[in-house]
Amino acid sequence: MREAGNRNAKRAVILLSGGLDSTLAARMMLDQGVELLALHFTSPFCTCAKAAGSGCHSQAQIVAGRMGIPIQTVSKGSEYIEIIRNPRYGRGAGMNPCIDCRIFTLRKAREHMEQAGASFLVTGEVVGQRPMSQRFDAFRTIEKHSGCRGLVLRPLSAKHFEPTLPEREGWVDRERLLDIAGRSRKEQIRLAQEWDVVDYPCPAGGCLLTDKTFSRKVKDLFDHCADPDMADIHLLKVGRHFRLRDGRKVIVARNEGENRKLEALCRGKMTVYIAKGFSGPSIGIESKNGAQPEDLLSRLFTRYSKQGTSPPFPVREVGPLGETELTLPANADFSEIGHALLR
Repeated sequence: MREAGNRNAKRAVILLSGGLDSTLAARMMLDQGVELLALHFTSPFCTCAKAAGSGCHSQAQIVAGRMGIPIQTVSKGSEYIEIIRNPRYGRGAGMNPCIDCRIFTLRKAREHMEQAGASFLVTGEVVGQRPMSQRFDAFRTIEKHSGCRGLVLRPLSAKHFEPTLPEREGWVDRERLLDIAGRSRKEQIRLAQEWDVVDYPCPAGGCLLTDKTFSRKVKDLFDHCADPDMADIHLLKVGRHFRLRDGRKVIVARNEGENRKLEALCRGKMTVYIAKGFSGPSIGIESKNGAQPEDLLSRLFTRYSKQGTSPPFPVREVGPLGETELTLPANADFSEIGHALLR
């Protein structure tokens, strides 16, 4: 790592998502002779990561490799959970604290910039593209509270803003920057074709916190758990979620892949009930008074086992006290299950 005192005027840290906008911003800066160091932030709420080896993390690595840009990945981690729980600047339609999130990200980026001996930051942001965090007033708030006022160059929209430090100092030629605005990405797609930028996964990434159904599960977690950790967050993305009247959380996996994820993530948190010898879901239930919720389990295995499965249901219980086996009868009363469904 370079020393902060050895600052290079034409060295910048770029926030590289792996999407189209940040890729184009990187290309523009390299064309102006700027030395780039890429910073990629990962979040458990990114909608791009659909399968192993795909998603924005892998794409950011690919983009950085093709352009010869050193890249460092930073996980938003547990500190970020508290920002979601108590955002200073409010939320969007879901649980998305977009302005607080951006302040957090730029703060971290500035720290990295100083450690790396760089002089400014670069992002692929476009004014007016996102309704909450990419308005002029939002940009001002974010830069002020992240300590990055005048340091953030947005090459795709630069001509809509007052000149930043690298423009004023002549490190970057403002005349070669752009004036893109709004939600349409026609101009970015045209530039990608012109500059032979290929294989970008999506024009812009997405965040699960903007999804209203997922946001209900996040709010429910915060309402019932004083100190959630990353495993709690990852569990929100697995299975059907229920909150019973007695306060217990129940998660029912939807397929074989989710069965395995649920069993791993529930370890030490929930008792897991695993179908033994038949095609059924794995089910996680928060313990209460050490009681076995056999009636509830009978309903759930009756409702969510593969069609045509005949009871009784042999089930393996894996909990903090070890493993036991149960045999459950059928129970087709699903009324309370439906009432308690979060998703």
